[in-house]
Amino acid sequence: MIPGTFVIRQATWRAELAAAISAPEELLETLELPANLLPEARRAHALFPVRVPWPYLQRMTPGDPFDPLLRQVLPLGIEEAIVPGFGTDPVGDLAAHVATGVLHKYEGRVLLTATGACAIHCRYCFRRHFPYAEANAARNHWRDALAHVAQDQSLSEVILSGGDPLTLGDEKLAEFVHALKELRHIKRLRFHTRVPVVVPSRVTPELLALLQSSPVPVAMVLHINHAQEIDEAVQEACARLAAARVLLLNQAVLLAGVNDDSESLVALSERLFASGILPYYLHMLDRVQGAAHFAVDEGRAVRLVEVLRTRLPGYLVPRLVREEIAAPAKVPLTVKVGGIGRCG
Repeated sequence: MIPGTFVIRQATWRAELAAAISAPEELLETLELPANLLPEARRAHALFPVRVPWPYLQRMTPGDPFDPLLRQVLPLGIEEAIVPGFGTDPVGDLAAHVATGVLHKYEGRVLLTATGACAIHCRYCFRRHFPYAEANAARNHWRDALAHVAQDQSLSEVILSGGDPLTLGDEKLAEFVHALKELRHIKRLRFHTRVPVVVPSRVTPELLALLQSSPVPVAMVLHINHAQEIDEAVQEACARLAAARVLLLNQAVLLAGVNDDSESLVALSERLFASGILPYYLHMLDRVQGAAHFAVDEGRAVRLVEVLRTRLPGYLVPRLVREEIAAPAKVPLTVKVGGIGRCG
């Protein structure tokens, strides 16, 4: 634990969000990192601002510029590079925007960008250039989103994403959850969130009661890339969610310098299972401008999953996928086991 930070752990989740580090100077000073990193960090911060909550920061090792959690949030000058094949809308979100904050890409399910706010700013974020000001589903009390869901009877699942939907207050989330009672064709509600990982105090009795009141089953897809991200507080938050009958899954992103080795990926799957979370997807990096330094070669990714298959039971091996613009679903990458091609 970093000295001087114990008080914030007693704060409410809103206070912890408000107290997040939001300046590169503070990030470097707190983690005792070299001052020569600051000029580049400031330039990258101007492109995409720093945001790191204290509960997440406390899991990092001071003085280590290669800490796998720090690597995910440390702004670097390399983010300024314009790299061919990396753009501002890497997965075609803008073309799929059919109503205020509503992205409809795949048959049977629709995604709502519930808010532009995130608890943490990950440097590889595929929506770091997304125009949240005009694409915020909760802004008008979900009216446009609910209208779209109501009129499309082919939908069976709604996904709340963002930003991060759990940065919204319970009252705002309740507006949507309770409205599902009138949408009889919706069978599942899914949250995509990083908040229980970076600010586990967000999993309050009030939130749990809201999730239990949902008229449809709830799945929560967490975003954890490294075993070091899961501490005791995260495990306790996940236990509370599981007790509230929330299905917990994880999707990770394969990131150079963070988890692009078999030991890290095996440890992640083992730690997830110990926390009541099943691995779901291992994503290839979405090719967003500013994140090219995180990219891992596809052949290397396939070989890593081949190793996971030899060391873990099948239910702990995440499915290796990439997202392609206009594809009808996530695209699985082929993994060869014993000479037979299988999907990762």
